[in-house]
Amino acid sequence: MARLSTILRLKRFNSLEGIYSKYPGILQNVPQLHYRQYHNHNEDGKSNWWKIPRNQKYVLLTTGTIAAVALTWSTHLRNSSVNAAEKYDPNIGKKHDEIRKDLPTFKMDDITKHNNEKDRIWVTYGIGVYDITEFVPQHPGSSDKVMLAAGAAIDPFWHIFQQHNTPEVLTLLESFRIGNLNAEDKVSTADMGDPWALEPRRHPILKPAAQKPFNAEPPPSILVDSFITPNEFFYIRNHLPVPEIDEKTYEIEFEVEGVKKVSKMTLKDLKKLPQHTVTAAVMCGGNRRSEMDAVKKVKGLFWGPSAVGNAQWTGVKLCEILDKMGVKSDEVRHVHFEGLDTDPTSTYYAASIPLAKAMDPRGDVILAYEMNGEPLSRDHGFPVRVIVPGTVGARNVKWLGRVFVSNKESDSHWQQKDYKGFSPSTDWDTVDFSKSPAIQHMPVTSAICLPSPGEKVKVQDGYVTVKGYAWSGGGNRIVRVDLTCDGGETWHVADLEQEDVVKAPAGRSWSWTLWTAKIPVPSRAREVEIWSKAVDSNYNAQPESFRNIWNLRGVLSNAYSRVKVQITK
Repeated sequence: MARLSTILRLKRFNSLEGIYSKYPGILQNVPQLHYRQYHNHNEDGKSNWWKIPRNQKYVLLTTGTIAAVALTWSTHLRNSSVNAAEKYDPNIGKKHDEIRKDLPTFKMDDITKHNNEKDRIWVTYGIGVYDITEFVPQHPGSSDKVMLAAGAAIDPFWHIFQQHNTPEVLTLLESFRIGNLNAEDKVSTADMGDPWALEPRRHPILKPAAQKPFNAEPPPSILVDSFITPNEFFYIRNHLPVPEIDEKTYEIEFEVEGVKKVSKMTLKDLKKLPQHTVTAAVMCGGNRRSEMDAVKKVKGLFWGPSAVGNAQWTGVKLCEILDKMGVKSDEVRHVHFEGLDTDPTSTYYAASIPLAKAMDPRGDVILAYEMNGEPLSRDHGFPVRVIVPGTVGARNVKWLGRVFVSNKESDSHWQQKDYKGFSPSTDWDTVDFSKSPAIQHMPVTSAICLPSPGEKVKVQDGYVTVKGYAWSGGGNRIVRVDLTCDGGETWHVADLEQEDVVKAPAGRSWSWTLWTAKIPVPSRAREVEIWSKAVDSNYNAQPESFRNIWNLRGVLSNAYSRVKVQITK
């Protein structure tokens, strides 16, 4: 199968075969271990660990799908007022390799018997033995992935998912410890190699929200320098090491549920079809999460306002390909996109959109192979990614491997158990992901990019200059951006820079809007807080307060943008 050509240098992992043959419980019922790579949609949280509900902490221990586990808490402790050294045992990172004399010692043969709820669920890490039976049913994500390590070692999983190696995660794990593992049975990962060794080089201006996997955004001030975001400054959202894909053997599979024929297209085949270019912003569902987190803690990567970019995407309209396959639009079916990025259980990253959106020629859904006139970079989905204009970044699947027209929405974790909004009163004890629809179109938002929070701003002729961006999903155009620096007593309308209505007619305004405003400042003011509020062509406006739209995943963060600055004369 051509898609297997994208497996990341499997020869680097051949030494794992001995581990898995000795301890088959590590991959129970898994047909084959694939080490292709990861990208998109899962996110991690800034932590005040001791205030987080236990059920939310459970999500940290998943040993499978990265969307359920990639919580790089330690990254965000650097941004927290809590000093990790005061909260955690400084030797916690070594505890799993230390013998607890107060606990019994088990052989691996003993561990493998405990691989179900009836017999208890045990795992090992280093020489620690842990009973996670209570953890598994409480897990808000995919508990079946947790069970892949039941009665076995989690070391090989955590070697890949390195974000587990934080004081928070290790502290929680140690609380489940029930014994020591016989030293001869310890699983080593010394010969697994470095799964991140072949990562692409990134521009140093990008500020990482997480290093492994790499997720980063540019400084906000960079965004307003250009209507089209330069490729190297475009935010990056990955989940695992970026895949190496050979375009010579690359293929995309196209399949329709109920039709036996599976069509395949190479990159050359795609380039023979009529080109279509669309200017579209892509925004992470967690953009501006840090502002929501400041109101109340959420789970997710600590994104600022720059997990967004605007680019010209060139490729082939998906509706034209599906039309040639005989697909007719309806209001029931969905189009699934599978990436060539997988976890160790061979689970693909996947998402879906309504078929009606995919088949609408005015929807401009394309299979893109160029970004701003250049081939896609590896970080941005080389050789082909889906661009679904007006839709949350999670549906813009990178490293596209399969397009599937189905009678049902994708059942992937990222469609069913993530990227959904909830009431501010919903917490991890009460959340039911089946009760909310998957995010598709994003709500209207804006962000102040200049000046920066806390910056000393010089008043010129009684005014300060403010710059930022605004965007609304679903093709809605930005019609106005209002700003105030006196708590809403007076408002000032910004000047807008956007595509003209010929290139982006009503309902197809996919790009962002950059704006600039000069705001009068009270003569004696020494500090002001500037607010921005965008309004779109359907007169949707940003809500005033993050408190009123707070949700446990920190998505859809679109309240007023607020920046407090110091005034100098």
